[in-house]
Amino acid sequence: MVGRGELTDKAWARIEPLLPAVAGNGRRWRDHRQVINAILTGAPWRDLPERYGPWKTAHERLRRWTADGTWDRILDTAVVKDDSVGAVEWTISVDSTHVRAHQHAAGARKKGAAPAPGSKPFAVDGEALGRSRGGLTSKIHLAVDGRGLPMSILLTPGQAGDNPQLLTLLEEISVRRDGPGRPRKRPDRVVADKAYSHPSTRAAMRRRGIGFVSPEREDQIARRHAKGSLGGRPPAFDPAIYAGRNVVERCFNRLKQFRDLATRYAKRSAYFRAEITIAAAILWLRQDLQDTP
Repeated sequence: MVGRGELTDKAWARIEPLLPAVAGNGRRWRDHRQVINAILTGAPWRDLPERYGPWKTAHERLRRWTADGTWDRILDTAVVKDDSVGAVEWTISVDSTHVRAHQHAAGARKKGAAPAPGSKPFAVDGEALGRSRGGLTSKIHLAVDGRGLPMSILLTPGQAGDNPQLLTLLEEISVRRDGPGRPRKRPDRVVADKAYSHPSTRAAMRRRGIGFVSPEREDQIARRHAKGSLGGRPPAFDPAIYAGRNVVERCFNRLKQFRDLATRYAKRSAYFRAEITIAAAILWLRQDLQDTP
């Protein structure tokens, strides 16, 4: 029986071929599906139910595959590649959400274990933990396509502003095609709330040839009016397109159904981002399976 939040048989059939069959020492891995379901439970490692096997096995698999980029490759494969048939809807909505960090998430060592050759280091300054009105928090910055499916993920401390992360978030979007050709990186338009409304942001979107739909803030309107004719015309704004921005809010709601994402327990930001990436891949697989006749 598949438990709530665990991989379904159909989703597992898509993920299984993407995982390495043999460990570096030539021995076969413990059941991958069992391990991934263990990671998705959100339970503290030492409280992991026995049916998921040894907690050290799940933690080691999370650590190793975070280092070698396995989770990102799974998401990259889960995203429908051939955008020419309209599978990826290139009206990108962006937003952020705070995630309360449990006290267990604090206190990571400043220097993590040495990563394997060619893999990313774990330890980063601050580990994306910060202080905001909600206390000790992390902030997930997310870009989704027109159906609300995750396209790129960025993790910052909770007090970080939204607008400074926008260009970095968009640069992380890259959709390979099944056939020849370079990956597509540029959306048709970006939809964002007032937190992203800034003249420098609008100028950056124009330079990239990307439509930008975001309401002006009141202080920006007042400043433009104070300049009179020198203030220029108000930026174009389409309320109908902006109304579709709620897809990113709905995506956050779906991601937070995974208990390991609703509250952060991981000390390393790399591990927490890996958990978000796994959940994002599952959302894509669910949608793909719904679209399959």
